[in-house]
Amino acid sequence: MSSTTPRASVIIPAYNEQDGIEPLLEKMIAEGFNNRYQIIVIDDGSTDDTAAIVRKFPVTLVQHSANRGYGASLKTGIRKATCEKVMMLDSDGQHDPAYLDEMCALLDDNDMVIGERDELSHQVGNRKSGKWIIRKTGEMLVEQTLPDYNSGLRGFKRNLIIGLLHLMPNGFSFSTTSTLAFLKEGYNIATFPIRVIERVGRQSNVKYVKDGSKTLLLLFRIIMLFNPLKIFFPASLLSTFLGILWGVFGVIYYSRFPNSGVILISLGMFLFFFGLLADQIALLNRKKG
Repeated sequence: MSSTTPRASVIIPAYNEQDGIEPLLEKMIAEGFNNRYQIIVIDDGSTDDTAAIVRKFPVTLVQHSANRGYGASLKTGIRKATCEKVMMLDSDGQHDPAYLDEMCALLDDNDMVIGERDELSHQVGNRKSGKWIIRKTGEMLVEQTLPDYNSGLRGFKRNLIIGLLHLMPNGFSFSTTSTLAFLKEGYNIATFPIRVIERVGRQSNVKYVKDGSKTLLLLFRIIMLFNPLKIFFPASLLSTFLGILWGVFGVIYYSRFPNSGVILISLGMFLFFFGLLADQIALLNRKKG
């Protein structure tokens, strides 16, 4: 490989990050990351000086005309990337870019690499309950322990993540969905420990009430996308069991099988077949593209 050929593409999504993006890029350029990597900054419709600051550095700037979301920015960056490996780096200064070299090396033998935050890493306390629920749901779906599923420091083989972009949301759940998708498809995932510090500049866009209300929708989306039978099959068994139990009760005490028991049993059958259909649709959807 030529010494001028970048080892990987580094995608940095930024939205109103004028305070955090400048020190990050200064550090990356000072340490020669632009000589080793293709650095792509996605300005996601910022209304501050983010774009003007990025233009001062020898990196690629791509601008969205309006704010489309964290996931949408990553999708744009992945499509613009020209290297076989793509890596994500937050623009708020939480991640040390020095981790990129280790991640790039791990991508030689792995399909996805995730920077797993250690116990001393900064995390917003009021999001822990929602993260715990999502983690447990994800572990139920993939039937294994999840790595740091929503860490923003991660890398992929580009040809693999390109084939899954149609599944990825435009919002902050890109990280969660990509982790589950790679696990569900049987791709190899490696992790390595990282230390995350408090973000620089403005507060995070993620709001506890607003985005917490989206957690349930995200859970339902994840379930229907990756393993709908995990919900439909137990529900069908429960409905059928209750219908039979109620029917037996009616025969014993009223000498007739109640209509409500028949409805519950029928509902159980419908749920089972709906689950099979949803599972096949989910499989086809994951294989799209």
